Amino acid sequence: MKGRIDALSSPDIEKEFNALILSGERLIVSDLSEVNYISSAGLRVFLGIQKQLKKAGGQIVLFRPIKSVLDVFRISGLADMFRIVSTMEEIGESVRSEAVSPEVVSKEVEGIVIEYIKLAADKGSLFIAGSQDNLARAAYTENDVITVNPADMQFGAGLGTFGDKYEDYNNLFGESMVINGNFFFYPAVKRPVADFMINSDVDAKFTYKFLHGFGFNGPYQHILTFNGKEGFVELDALVNAIFDITNANILGIALLAESKGLLGMHLKKVPIIEQRPDNGKDIFDPSNFPEWIDFPTEPGDVNHIIAGTGIAVKDKSLMSPEKRMVISEGSSFHIHAGIFEKGPLSKQLNDFEKELKRILTELRISKVQHILGKSRFSSGMAGIIELKE
Repeated sequence: MKGRIDALSSPDIEKEFNALILSGERLIVSDLSEVNYISSAGLRVFLGIQKQLKKAGGQIVLFRPIKSVLDVFRISGLADMFRIVSTMEEIGESVRSEAVSPEVVSKEVEGIVIEYIKLAADKGSLFIAGSQDNLARAAYTENDVITVNPADMQFGAGLGTFGDKYEDYNNLFGESMVINGNFFFYPAVKRPVADFMINSDVDAKFTYKFLHGFGFNGPYQHILTFNGKEGFVELDALVNAIFDITNANILGIALLAESKGLLGMHLKKVPIIEQRPDNGKDIFDPSNFPEWIDFPTEPGDVNHIIAGTGIAVKDKSLMSPEKRMVISEGSSFHIHAGIFEKGPLSKQLNDFEKELKRILTELRISKVQHILGKSRFSSGMAGIIELKE
């Protein structure tokens, strides 16, 4: 940066900062040695970017600001919000202070760099809620609804909703997920809007309703970060890489990632018997598919943060027939994800649970999708729960 940072130049500077954040940078060193003036408009940009980075475990470091510029930061009360350095050695200290703890294990698996910590914990449990038998025929009735107490489902995914009376919620089922006790769903209606219930808002009478789905509970055995060594990371490859760091056959996954092109799908109508196709064919038949399934052929939601959950399996033959049914033919996982607004994501392992809570409770969600293996991410974090067979 050179010269003046004022109302004229600050929009371009803000764009440069945002471009760095979107590219994955979390520690930004701003060389102010040739800046001779900064106005309140310029300060506002630095403050806004600093707040954004702090939420994701990063920061702006101010390098060698001249006295008059530094005085503006001090007079406005903002100097304490920034690390200010004057030598390259101090920059190195800033980088080292952001580094992960030494107990972290680093591994590269087919071009994906994974850093992870192992936690001593017992395996978790997986259970099934409802059945997919009536899905294709759109033949669900009130008798098929499974009621789940929130205390019994820490994580989960399926075709769900909430409500008290069947006649009030029967047309509101949709792609749903439960992440750390927080429930999100995307009703299969003409103009869907994602709805949710944060666990702190749940009262004793609140329950989830599922036509089909699964849930799992348990502590994390691994927390990891990932990024592509060259290029983006596809979900298929990420799941395979995660199995490279564990001996478990079934994994529960809580995922945070920055999207670089999401491929997902969701139902457009609720498959209850009152809405079954008039032609007598199932909803996946080519004659009915466009009316029932939203299935984009091009990736979307680039640069959005996604938070998702689901299960992955190494060898489906070792699962019970009931549990095996929740994994589609030709796939090794079943993951639902919420698409949240754009923004930076922390890359610090120790921040995973705090970052998960921040995304779920502070950012706006636009939809929930069943995500597919060709979905691409720049980087992200995950909590892994090894599940009993």
